Amino acid sequence: MELSLGGLFLGAFLAATVVPLSSEVGLAALIAADAAPAALLVAVATAGNVLGSAVNWLLGRGAARFRHRPWFPVDAARFARAEAWFARWGQWSLLFAWLPVVGDPLTLVAGALGVRWWPFVLLVAIGKAARYAVVWAGTRMVA
Repeated sequence: MELSLGGLFLGAFLAATVVPLSSEVGLAALIAADAAPAALLVAVATAGNVLGSAVNWLLGRGAARFRHRPWFPVDAARFARAEAWFARWGQWSLLFAWLPVVGDPLTLVAGALGVRWWPFVLLVAIGKAARYAVVWAGTRMVA
């Protein structure tokens, strides 16, 4: 069980960074296989994914001045899209940090724009936990 929980945590962590992974598939597979209590699996996936988003926030805090460099982890178009979300919705947009394409840049932009730590963590955690709860419910309906 520890191996599956560690793998889930790592996969969820990496999926929240610029690494193109999907943590939902791993979570659904572990829930369907009854690898551990589903609530524990959702908690582990959420923790890993929020921690990955926290890394993005930290990168945004320190590296936003380099965003036009070719090695910057988020291209200019995705960064601009995330900035537009912030301009329209403010920090509440972090509830949607789980979305594909815009979610990871959103967490990086939050750091670059100086969103405070605790509101960032709380909003990102709520959104990501809700997404994983939907995966849990969906997997239980299908399995």
